[in-house]
Amino acid sequence: MVLREPRDLISADAFWEFIENLPAHDSGHYELIEGVIVPMAPTGELHGDTTSELDFQVRSVVKANDLGRVTAAETGYIVWRSPDLQGKDIILAPDLGFIAKARMSAKPSRGFVEGAPDLAVEVLSSSDRMANVMKKVQLYLQHGTRLVWVVDPDAEMIIQFTPPGGIHVFGAEDTLDGGDVLPGFALPLRILFKRDQSESHEPDQPTA
Repeated sequence: MVLREPRDLISADAFWEFIENLPAHDSGHYELIEGVIVPMAPTGELHGDTTSELDFQVRSVVKANDLGRVTAAETGYIVWRSPDLQGKDIILAPDLGFIAKARMSAKPSRGFVEGAPDLAVEVLSSSDRMANVMKKVQLYLQHGTRLVWVVDPDAEMIIQFTPPGGIHVFGAEDTLDGGDVLPGFALPLRILFKRDQSESHEPDQPTA
């Protein structure tokens, strides 16, 4: 994605109206960064494959343990509503999001999710600039996200961020742990990064 300098700031509600009225040929892949509409570029096959595999692994554990709700790529989260009428609302669309059961609504709404996800996953693609990704990580953590994973498929690693300033790097031979946010989740990253093709798409059995 490309962050632009602020021009005309719009609210989260106005952004929803903007999305609803896009022409048919527009993909509708946008975020709202501090009141500014930011387009999101299409991604390649490696990004899509990695995101799909991680979604499957997370979703399997979440459903088996009744932990909450997983949202797919492009689901918008209203991370911040500015109290200022001229405000800088923030709507982010992680490649994978998770909302803990205690926080989720009884039924998914048609609109954006209110509040930050408990887990946000950003999978890097060739068009991403690390400075922009780190800006999003900062916004997630600043507004309530408890766990952020930045996945680099090319380098075969995941950088984990936790508030207030925790950082941990997982390599392809490590096991990614969900901690208190995703209890029971443990994924050997050789599976995610296809080090062993025979193990792909076979989630580990969730622990009690």
